[in-house]
Amino acid sequence: MSNPQLLWADDEIDLLKPHIMFLQQKGYDVTTVTNGQDALDQVREKTFDLVFLDENMPGITGLETLQCIKEIQPSLPVIMVTKSEEENIMDQAIGGKIADYLIKPVLPTQMLMSIKKNLHARAITQQQQTSGYQQEFGRLSVSIDQAQTFEDWVETYKRLVFWELELSESDDTGLSQMLMMQKEEANTQFAKFIKRHYADWMQGKERPVMSTDIFKSKVFPALDNGEKLFLIVIDNFRLDQWRTIQPLLSEYFNCQEDVYCSILPTATQYARNAIFSGLMPDRISEMFPDLWVDEDSEEGKNLNEAPLIQTQLDRYRRKETFSYHKVNESRYCENLVGKLKSLNQYPLNVVVLNFIDMLSHARTDIKVVNELARTESAYRALTKTWLEHSSTLAMLKRIAEMGYKVILTTDHGTIRVDNPIKIIGDKNVNTNLRYKLGKNLNHQSKTVFEVTHPKDFGLPILNLSTSYVFATGHDFLAYPNNYNYYVQYYKDTFQHGGISMEEMLIPLITLEPKV
Repeated sequence: MSNPQLLWADDEIDLLKPHIMFLQQKGYDVTTVTNGQDALDQVREKTFDLVFLDENMPGITGLETLQCIKEIQPSLPVIMVTKSEEENIMDQAIGGKIADYLIKPVLPTQMLMSIKKNLHARAITQQQQTSGYQQEFGRLSVSIDQAQTFEDWVETYKRLVFWELELSESDDTGLSQMLMMQKEEANTQFAKFIKRHYADWMQGKERPVMSTDIFKSKVFPALDNGEKLFLIVIDNFRLDQWRTIQPLLSEYFNCQEDVYCSILPTATQYARNAIFSGLMPDRISEMFPDLWVDEDSEEGKNLNEAPLIQTQLDRYRRKETFSYHKVNESRYCENLVGKLKSLNQYPLNVVVLNFIDMLSHARTDIKVVNELARTESAYRALTKTWLEHSSTLAMLKRIAEMGYKVILTTDHGTIRVDNPIKIIGDKNVNTNLRYKLGKNLNHQSKTVFEVTHPKDFGLPILNLSTSYVFATGHDFLAYPNNYNYYVQYYKDTFQHGGISMEEMLIPLITLEPKV
């Protein structure tokens, strides 16, 4: 591999020979010029990796040279070197998209550090990540083996997500493979944990914050403090996706990250209705049969969210008024941004954002979206791109300016599935790939979680022989009929409804406006 090529433009270049020799000894080839015009000629004729550019040279100035360099090679890193510490010069240089800014006199080690930051940062970062994860691997394995409580699993999952994000840009596929294996083992053990404890949680034994507790634990305390509140529920939103968009929101909010546990099934009809009603699905179907929609109904599964919120407020004898908004398209969000001022009359405003849910379904159905989100990293990147370029970010910025607190959460996450499990049921069995309910469900898998007494798990009963089967890990439930086509179509898609850390350990974020 050839040495990195540096260009150094400075009218006092003869005084800088010790610096040049130092960089050459470090393995850099340095081309020198004494004015901006010669620098531009060099950039047109030769490929450089980085430019050192003196701000104060005869002829065209350093700032003018910078602008011309960016027109010739927009991605070429330029480090401005100057004697001036005037703020307007710095502003002009930064506005010209410099890579770094050094004040004379400059030490050779300062220059080397700036070069490393701009040319070798990725390689150095990857080297540190490799070393860090290798040291963490053993500790993570112990953490997975010894996790006994919900809090243990939350901390383990947070560490796995941290390393997934750290290694997402790494070229070391071996490390990524090791992490994926650790996550698979963690999900296997997590599923066993849920199988052991979920029924006890439903019977009132000590349990984590779950879907039914969101209003009691977060919404009502804020209202009791006299705070105006937005509850924003993003469908299909995972912890790693939250960590990806957090930097965008940190400009406007102080962010407090918590994790709570979704109920089963980790599907919108169940989990989101549990959030809004504060009740488990069986209780919703018993107490408010007109608001519960059965699986076999052709009616939309989430048409009654605002009435369910009202039932919870009524049950706790709360008098607050609220607004409810479901955003399925950008124009709906733009309309909502336009009328935010009028929502000041409500202490509570509830917004449901369906973009990520639509993205996961589009990934299954639309080939171009599938290509754009082939990996977990790409799926996260699409989430960030959506927030950056949609009116959702403008909405959140405006909410912060209005001084509202925001509870940002989701009803469930998703997991990428790749392992089909054959299951047989009658014609009325539901279509979800991660859970099935119906009569006479048959399967040969030891990994699924079968619930034969739904009431013990807070689940509705369609008839006396109703049972539920939940997929775990990366499994998905497939019918024998047209099996090969079915498997090919859904393999490597993002699904929800079953048992995994990604689906059940989900973000519950408090955003305090920076006002």
